[in-house]
Parts: sequence; C-alpha cells; structure tokens
Amino acid sequence: MKRTITYQVSFFTLLMALVCAVGTVWAQMPHFVGKVTATLLSNNSVQVCWKEAGLGNNQNIDYTASADATATFVCVNNGGQCPNAANKTTVSGPVSATGTFNSGQNGQITQCLTISPPGPGSFRCPSGQKVTLSQVSYSNIKIRDDTNMIQQTATPSTLSATPFTCP
Repeated sequence: MKRTITYQVSFFTLLMALVCAVGTVWAQMPHFVGKVTATLLSNNSVQVCWKEAGLGNNQNIDYTASADATATFVCVNNGGQCPNAANKTTVSGPVSATGTFNSGQNGQITQCLTISPPGPGSFRCPSGQKVTLSQVSYSNIKIRDDTNMIQQTATPSTLSATPFTCP
C-alpha cells in the first residue's frame, strides 16, 4: 500500500510539472500583431514599425528589417545643375537594419527600425560638384524576428521617392 501511495504521489508530481511546462509553452507563442508598417521618411530612409506578442517576459529578441533597394545618384554643381547626363550611377541590392529589444513584463515588443538607402559606392563627382541622391525605391520590405525565426511583410511593401530631378 505504501508503494502505491508513493507511486501515486510521484505520478501526480510528474503530471503537474508537465502541465505547468505545457502551459508555459502555450503562453509563449510569438506572433506579429496587426500590420507591420513601412513609412518613407524625409531623409529617404524607410521606417519599419511592428508589434509582436507572445514572447514571454523579459526576453531579448533580435530583429532585422530588410528590403531590396535601388538608388540613383547624380553629380550636381553649385548652381543646382547636372552638367553631364552621363555623370550618374545606379546602385541596387539588399539593405537592412538590426536591433535587439526586450519584451518587458508583458511579453510584447512595439518598435521601429530604420533602413537607409544604399550608398553611391565608389561613385565620385568632379571637383565643384557633389554626389546627390536623385531617386530611391524599396521593395519587399519586411521585418524578421531572428530569435524565433518568423517574419512578416510590411504594408506597403514597396515605396519610392524622387528627391532630386536634374533640370
């Protein structure tokens, strides 16, 4: 009889531990809440904002905001003119920004990361002219939770701007 009670207590203890563990796992189901937004800023960067829940309390979560980008640069003289139409370059490729944020006591993160346009690379202008961003576009804009390996596409997923047009 004593062994039966010991086995029942051990089984009950194991069962309760399992129930608590499953409850913890169910409570931590990372997911993005609502829309991930993308906004073109005045400096021609894109700000990607999101809310993620189900992270567990006080967890550090790594994120990557990314996009495919194309930028065109031109040479502009002091008079605001583009003296040579051939004096331009277009750069394309992936761009991204990363950050680590803490979920706090409520297991949620509401944050933003800013993606900058690609740079002109080795493109240089002649003396008396400056490299100027003429056009930029972003596509496939998204946020990825690198810690939990989930991602969501931003709304809108494509943005563009023409900050300077050669006269």
